[in-house]
Amino acid sequence: MKIVSYRYEGKICFGPKVKKEEAVWDVLAIQETLQVLPAFPQTIIEGIANGMDFVEQMRKLADAALKSEEPNQFKRAFSSIEWLSPIPRTPKNIFGVGRNYAEHAKEMGSEAAPEHLMIFTKSPTTIAADEETLPVHADVTSSYDYEGELAVVISKKGDNIPKKLAYDHVFGYTIANDLTARDLQKKHQQFFLGKSLKGSCPMGPYLVTKDELPNPQNLTVVTKVNDEVRQNGRTDDMIFPVEELIAQISALVTIEPGDVILTGTPSGVGKGFNPPKFLAAGDTVKVSVEGIGTLVNRFK
Repeated sequence: MKIVSYRYEGKICFGPKVKKEEAVWDVLAIQETLQVLPAFPQTIIEGIANGMDFVEQMRKLADAALKSEEPNQFKRAFSSIEWLSPIPRTPKNIFGVGRNYAEHAKEMGSEAAPEHLMIFTKSPTTIAADEETLPVHADVTSSYDYEGELAVVISKKGDNIPKKLAYDHVFGYTIANDLTARDLQKKHQQFFLGKSLKGSCPMGPYLVTKDELPNPQNLTVVTKVNDEVRQNGRTDDMIFPVEELIAQISALVTIEPGDVILTGTPSGVGKGFNPPKFLAAGDTVKVSVEGIGTLVNRFK
């Protein structure tokens, strides 16, 4: 299932994409009007905490709408909605993984692939949406960089999760662009400030449930800047795969429903070029992940 988070008539909504249509089901409106279920989550985070039961609930609501006298009253055309990030606000900070692709580690100055997991966080205020125009923050940085990534959305709380049970805690996947001010990163000798400028974590367009992407280690990740291919990688090149990320993070930090893990970026970031190719006002960045879609943002 491809799930959309959106704003319609001033209200934050969510629902599955209508099959073969450029539209989304308004599951909150379906439930309110048809009373299909005894109860239904009112926010995407509440729903995600129910795991695949939440997906089944939305399927039942969409089926009920199709069988109703006026199914179109419950459809919201893409042209009529404001797209939001699949997770409009995380309960905690966003987990980021540094240098999780060997070639990217090299272009960032590492002589060898890291032996240990490198984790940082981004503030929830960084979250932005597909098709949103974002600032390059030229007043505070001259080296704003892109990083196209596969993002994992957690559904189930857990500590010390063994690798063999890691996917039990996954709800699904989306696309992220881990935008980074390289000069601030260097200046402050840590990642948080340089990676937490407003709008520096666009995600979308869809949240794809894990049943549709059974193997997250077999996907292409392609980033284009103004239609020039800059990154062209595969998730099977990750040093620490998704199950390892979940196991190692949860060994030290409790993961919770709605947490997002950015799994790292392939080589080809702006800093890796000679001379560097950082973002500027007027640029358009497109990040595509196989099986999910394309995240598009323009910069001003």
